[in-house]
Amino acid sequence: MNPGFDPEEIAQLKKECKAERLNFTYVEDELEEGEEEDENNEHAHVQFVGYFKEKEVIYDALIYTLRLHHSTLVYDAALERLKKEIPNYISQDERPENYKINPEEEEEAEMLLTEFIEEIEENEEITVREHIEIDDEFEYGIGLEVGLNKTEINEKTINDFILRFNAGRIQLDATLYSFTGSEEQD
Repeated sequence: MNPGFDPEEIAQLKKECKAERLNFTYVEDELEEGEEEDENNEHAHVQFVGYFKEKEVIYDALIYTLRLHHSTLVYDAALERLKKEIPNYISQDERPENYKINPEEEEEAEMLLTEFIEEIEENEEITVREHIEIDDEFEYGIGLEVGLNKTEINEKTINDFILRFNAGRIQLDATLYSFTGSEEQD
């Protein structure tokens, strides 16, 4: 059985939420060795109690800004183009521990990657809109990926989302948005 549907797990999460005086708890994500916890206000990983098919359940939600979602998609698209241009390039997050960096190749790859990112942004090739993706086969409860048109993801934004989500009153903005890396942060 999925532990996110277990009444004891649900009761425990409700207790934790009550202790925090919030309708959710933050999930401490495991960082890979060498990674640092950055103070990022563009995403949050939270859990909250709600209903799915008339059963109480724990939702495990990754909530992020559209700007962050857009920049991730732009980077991925630019990386794909780079790999077509330089087939033997291995991106930083895919490199094995013993990877030897060739400074000239690395510089060329980084410059090309930056060019591709700028080109994709300039041509507005990638657009994003508010969305909720529901994963009902998640290993713990129900998984949610939520992209919101907010400048930051803070307690108020999360709380408002959960209240509207649990009340069945979510209204997503269907407008398509595109961002550039040079835009000022709000």
